[in-house]
Amino acid sequence: MTPPLVHFRWTPANVSVTQTAAMLPVLIAVWAAHGPAVLATLGVAVVAALAWEGVFALIRQRPVTAHGLTTALIIAIMAPVSLPLWQIAVAVSLGVVLGELIFGGRGFGFLNAGVAALAFLVFSFPGVALLQANFWVAAATVPGAVLLLAVGLAPWRPFVVAILSVAAVKLLSGEAITLTDTGAALLFGLVFLACDPVGGAATRAGQWLYGALVGGLIGLFAADTGPAITANAVVFAVLLASIFAPLLDYLVVEVNVRRRRNRAGRAHV
Repeated sequence: MTPPLVHFRWTPANVSVTQTAAMLPVLIAVWAAHGPAVLATLGVAVVAALAWEGVFALIRQRPVTAHGLTTALIIAIMAPVSLPLWQIAVAVSLGVVLGELIFGGRGFGFLNAGVAALAFLVFSFPGVALLQANFWVAAATVPGAVLLLAVGLAPWRPFVVAILSVAAVKLLSGEAITLTDTGAALLFGLVFLACDPVGGAATRAGQWLYGALVGGLIGLFAADTGPAITANAVVFAVLLASIFAPLLDYLVVEVNVRRRRNRAGRAHV
């Protein structure tokens, strides 16, 4: 994780609480835009996520955690309120189990469970359009972004590079970018999905490369949507980039090891 501006002793529980607090303003903004149906989506997502965490905790004889709250909040914010609740339950179950729990729980896998759940939702039920552009949702993301960046739970390198990469791809394709069309999906997606400390690269150089990959893929996937950048494009870009994040870290470490060996070899000559 990025060295924090505010030093704090982190535990898995503290991380989940902080990320939940960062997303609450966004949830309120989505609730104001779409009404109480958002709470039904949130309730189903919470029950599904925590139920599976309870099952795996029982099997592994570990304490039950509440990490699924962050995944449930991501789904409640980004999933359409018009979706049947059973589809939400299926997507959350697949995302939490296959994206997180089978690897040992949060912190042991390489995918953000929310990203996996949203991808399953779009893959399994064609026509699903995730979080739509909304100025207030984008504005509500800012306090959470500042909080996560300040405490070191969101690395700033991939965030900055991803924005620059998206802008570069769009400019090269001759398309303009407007905050109205891209603010909500891009900002929320980068802060809470791409910059998740679990799903991204860990090394400094890897974070630069990971951010460039995320931004480039977002620009490519949104090539047919005009100036707008859809949440679907962001989710799939983050999913693919997260799969390659461990490889990026591995390559960075290998390059550093070889450089040190070469320096050590020259020093002994």
